[in-house]
Amino acid sequence: MLDILLANWLGTPLWLWLAFLSIVVSLLVLDLGVFHRTNREIGVRESLFMSAFYIALGLLFGGFVWWHLGPEPGLNYLTGFAVEKALAMDNVFVIAMIFGFFAVPRLYQHRVLFWGILGVLVLRAIMIGFGAAVISQFSWVLYIFALFLIATGVKMLVFSDSDYDIAQNPMLRFMRRRFNVTDEHHGEHFFVKKPDPTSGKPVWFMTPLFLALALIEIADVVFAVDSVPAIFAITTDPFIVYTSNIFAILGLRALYFALAAMVHRFHYLKYALAFVLIFIGGKIFLADALGLDKVPAAISLGVTFGILAAGIGWSLWKTRNDAPVTRTTTQ
Repeated sequence: MLDILLANWLGTPLWLWLAFLSIVVSLLVLDLGVFHRTNREIGVRESLFMSAFYIALGLLFGGFVWWHLGPEPGLNYLTGFAVEKALAMDNVFVIAMIFGFFAVPRLYQHRVLFWGILGVLVLRAIMIGFGAAVISQFSWVLYIFALFLIATGVKMLVFSDSDYDIAQNPMLRFMRRRFNVTDEHHGEHFFVKKPDPTSGKPVWFMTPLFLALALIEIADVVFAVDSVPAIFAITTDPFIVYTSNIFAILGLRALYFALAAMVHRFHYLKYALAFVLIFIGGKIFLADALGLDKVPAAISLGVTFGILAAGIGWSLWKTRNDAPVTRTTTQ
């Protein structure tokens, strides 16, 4: 048994993977089974406390990675964690729009986000596992990732934001066309039984709560197209890639409730994220130009943190007198 636990799985001892998964499962069980056994609104104060808790936990795990695996994996983990947290800001903005579109009561928003996180754990594992397998066989794929990140960063700098038209989302239109969907909420339920309009027999209907969940999962897949290549450009170690992603995402629910009302204050963070993506993609080519295996992890973390800190500080300063943006809720 000890030999199995010490055996490497994707380059890391199995016991480390099991320890990480145990922490994640314990957090989810505590969240749904203890702290939020009943549906209730999450206040800003509680949200800020939980956000600080998840950030501290993610940093503590980074300290453990540093202590057990070494300084370079630890720095790579912290860099990936910082990048994923920053990219999550755009995700918070889209989630707020989805909840507004479906007029999801604050009472049930935590329930949607909780099940959304479970879906993210699986989807990110699949995407990261696929990416790791491809890179292990074709190392030149990293250069494609790097070019993609640079192009994405340039696009974010050059093109202005466009409104995310939820009503025209292809998946939403497909579900409404192919499945029975209710126009009204039914409490905390994702599905309800109602009489069929033609036959009168009881059939299952999707509720707006489930539609919101489905669109949030789709939004995460879209955002993963940026974040997964970004972390692989930092490190190709699957353990560092997955754990930094998941610890950053675990606090997304708490981050949402803390920041949904003030997303407008982080308008200029978009430009900082653009420079971060350009830097992460560009450092692969820079390392080749300098004859290095890679840019030192300490430099990557320092530059990434500096850019993000400047973007957050500038955003908060420039928008200090701005009024909150009011969003309409139409279906």
